Amino acid sequence: MQFTKMHGAGNDYVYVDCFRQPTPDNPPQLARQVSDRHFGIGADGLILIVPSERADARMRMFNADGSEAEMCGNGIRCVAKYVYDHGICRQPALTIETGAGVLSLDLDIHDNRVRRVRVDMGEPILSPERIPTTLPLSPLADQPAVVDVDLPLENETLRVTCVSMGNPHCITFVDQVTDDWVLGVGPQVERDPHFPNRVNAEFVEVLSPAEIRMRVWERGSGETLACGTGACAVCVAGVLAGRTARKILAHLPGGDLELHWSDDNHVYLTGPAVEVFSGEWPESQ
Repeated sequence: MQFTKMHGAGNDYVYVDCFRQPTPDNPPQLARQVSDRHFGIGADGLILIVPSERADARMRMFNADGSEAEMCGNGIRCVAKYVYDHGICRQPALTIETGAGVLSLDLDIHDNRVRRVRVDMGEPILSPERIPTTLPLSPLADQPAVVDVDLPLENETLRVTCVSMGNPHCITFVDQVTDDWVLGVGPQVERDPHFPNRVNAEFVEVLSPAEIRMRVWERGSGETLACGTGACAVCVAGVLAGRTARKILAHLPGGDLELHWSDDNHVYLTGPAVEVFSGEWPESQ
């Protein structure tokens, strides 16, 4: 099986071109194998690039634990880069089908290669039953939403805001983002019973109304260097909680992402897409 390793702001996946070769028989098992950073290729997960009847291509994303997720904001930028750079569709604007619907992407092309991608991530989902979460609505929010509500954990209670960008996110604003928050509290939030499908946990330090620092404990993968959907959810949560503007720069361990919750209620994500190397995964694995 031919594969390509790519990353968006350090959020790395193994990509398989299923236009030119068969779709793997057991993607969850393959995801676990290739993601292993000691015995495999090493990645946050596996993304299959497959033909679509609705868009220029379709992405299927599997976390490092083999679970299939709806979307990945960093991953979809790399899918767009692969589709353009490898000649599947040579258009400066692409559509990619995901588990969260068909998204539109604008490509920043230099020397016949994609460097950055702007993704229309669609409208944020705020209703608790669609996130999903059983946490209560905030009585102070301008619209029905889970904003700045209590999330009781074993040893403490967090103040959280919940947003879905096609996948669920739980955002906590903190004075300083530390390992104790991300590695200690993150796994508890991911599997808390208030989130029936588990949840991605974001911990955010506000530097100014237009700039934040964040780290993410991702559902099914642990901490990653960046999370595109998580950054979008933080942008929305910052506005809802009165902490940030609608346009922000997010600093993540793997690099910076630009977010804009526009007046059309869509969230726009801009960031890099990088191809690292290609290789062949043996069929006997």
